[in-house]
Amino acid sequence: MKAVSLASLNISEQNLKADLEKKGFNFEPAEHALWRARKDGVTITLYKSGKVLAQGKGSEEFLNSFCHSELDPESHEIPAQGRNDKTSWIGTDESGKGDYFGPLVVAGVLVNEKNLSELSLSGIQDSKKMSDSAIQKIAPKIRQNCDFSIVTINPAKYNELYKKFKNLNNLLAWGHARAIENILEKTPCEYALSDKFGNEALIKNALLKNGRNITLEQRPKAEDDIAVAAASVLARDEFIRRLKKFSSEYGINLPKGASEEVLKQARLFVGKYSVEQLGNVAKLHFKTTQKI
Repeated sequence: MKAVSLASLNISEQNLKADLEKKGFNFEPAEHALWRARKDGVTITLYKSGKVLAQGKGSEEFLNSFCHSELDPESHEIPAQGRNDKTSWIGTDESGKGDYFGPLVVAGVLVNEKNLSELSLSGIQDSKKMSDSAIQKIAPKIRQNCDFSIVTINPAKYNELYKKFKNLNNLLAWGHARAIENILEKTPCEYALSDKFGNEALIKNALLKNGRNITLEQRPKAEDDIAVAAASVLARDEFIRRLKKFSSEYGINLPKGASEEVLKQARLFVGKYSVEQLGNVAKLHFKTTQKI
């Protein structure tokens, strides 16, 4: 799968369309695009932004036939997930597990043939590589184009569940399973992918308890997958929003992470409110609590 600018092909929209018509491509309307053309497993989509997306076996060779040379630096390969053999899949990721203040958020996003093109051209990547402002711009596009689920475990509930599960990986598995299950209630899907944080059986067992049977893969650096990256963006967006809300409600800036600044603000919080109230904004099993 390749995406290039129309200018890099050195051809006008009219000439590109005429050439595709001559080659026997069939045209159809496409959301957020001027048109989409298909033939023999190759799909060409021209977006209003001037981006041309080629999908299917031989798509790179097809685009190079217009360039008459290697694709220029403005072109870019759609990440590996765009080349897998799945027609739809769910990606899950979480945010907040390393942050003392704020919730743990797990999100799931369903990617399919209908939304893959739009997501691929939107600039989505692992949220850890994106600024807060970029995350807040892209998150609404994901919500608009995809079936998704966001499972938010606020600190008070998190502390309660942590005592029950006695292990962060078990708690994460529960959250990922919930996100997958919520999507499956709306749309059937046979495959899900998440970053590897523990034994795959943890999520599978959580799903099977509710009668959900799905092929699940956990692998390192799964954020390279567009569905997992989209989930990471939604999870981080929700985490940022909730953290700002807690800061506003209590009138104290609650920073991200678990730094010395976090410890300083936690002590300020306890001095203003109480240790008991700390559990409403913080994950108490962190070492930061002992330092306070």
